[in-house]
Amino acid sequence: MAGVKAKIAPSMLSSDFANLASEAERMLSSGADWLHMDIMVDLHFVPNLTIGAPVIESLRKHTKGYLDCHLMVTNPIDYIDPLSKAGASGFTFHVEVAKDNWQELIQKIKSKGMHPGVALKPNTPVEEVYPLVEHEDPVELVLVMTVEPGFGGQKFMPEMMEKVRSLRNKYPTLDIEVDGGLGPATIDVAASAGANCIVAGSSVFGAAVPAQVISTLRNSVEAAQLPSS
Repeated sequence: MAGVKAKIAPSMLSSDFANLASEAERMLSSGADWLHMDIMVDLHFVPNLTIGAPVIESLRKHTKGYLDCHLMVTNPIDYIDPLSKAGASGFTFHVEVAKDNWQELIQKIKSKGMHPGVALKPNTPVEEVYPLVEHEDPVELVLVMTVEPGFGGQKFMPEMMEKVRSLRNKYPTLDIEVDGGLGPATIDVAASAGANCIVAGSSVFGAAVPAQVISTLRNSVEAAQLPSS
């Protein structure tokens, strides 16, 4: 994974929603590369509600940061236009709900100026995302969920690292993101498997000094890229 840039993305699901703009600025000033936005709005794909396009639009007025949007919805194509107009930067949909129209999804996401990604749940075989990475018009990121999507604060699932390892071996320059239970205690196993985009929620927002946690996550990813002696 030499040359793949570390990208640390605090999950805004763990932030103080009453002060979203200042929380975003606090994360970026602490060294974050991206702001991870969990979009759960249909009460179908996951039984939870978080934020949608209106909140993204409001936040965009207060930050120039990269808004890394993870769509946990059943019909992601319905949200491309609203999120593009709201100012989303990345648009990651789930492979489980896109088996028949992923090519259309990728094309439309790109046409709206956003970066397409694909996510997979813990029980989904990693092979299901290979066609989306290898297509002539591919996704730019694969998000390996290291917890069941829908709720924050779950325990990291180390057995998901085999998926990360498989992806990194096949695609040395791909952005591989992990989300769920990431923090100083779990970052080394994720980084050594090949993850370079790290979503972290409570471990960052609950820290006395978030910048220290962000630095720890980044250092681990960068150290994993060094050639072994």
